[in-house]
Amino acid sequence: MDILTILLVAHRRDIWFYYAIMATVGAVMGGYLTYRVALKGGKETLEKKFSQRTVDKVYAEFERWGFGAVAIPALFPPPFPMVLVLLSAGAMRYPRNKFLTALALGRGVRYTILAFLGAHYGRHIVSFFSQYYKPALVVLIALAVLGGVIGLVQYYRSRKRSRSVTGANARELAPHETGNEVVRH
Repeated sequence: MDILTILLVAHRRDIWFYYAIMATVGAVMGGYLTYRVALKGGKETLEKKFSQRTVDKVYAEFERWGFGAVAIPALFPPPFPMVLVLLSAGAMRYPRNKFLTALALGRGVRYTILAFLGAHYGRHIVSFFSQYYKPALVVLIALAVLGGVIGLVQYYRSRKRSRSVTGANARELAPHETGNEVVRH
């Protein structure tokens, strides 16, 4: 949505504010759909999809920040995990009107800034990428592959850690025989 907003504004600078509003409306509609899905699924669904540590952290942020827990992350560009925030708001039964207001405020500020910058610098950005699209594409693909490899390594490390913790817990619970007596740890 960010890139599309900048490209559209670069071609029609005179209606940059319109594009900001339309991007905000689209983001709020999509966010509301995600919120509604989590509202029906509840906390149980969220806890099945994400690690307990992640879920507890998000719950704590909602407890602490409330409105800001939706509005502030809505300002951040990808790869910030906004879906987790949207799902958490629904799962925690955050009030719909507050949710929509916070999301609209955060996304509205973000897309207004993007559209404004696109109106002033968009043609330069489009011109740059039209001249250097091959090196830019190679760099983007390389970064995506690198990110994928790092993600896989982290995933396998976390699985290995969880297996070793599970194995250690099972050993602690299993009875050990020493002579004729049974000892539990």
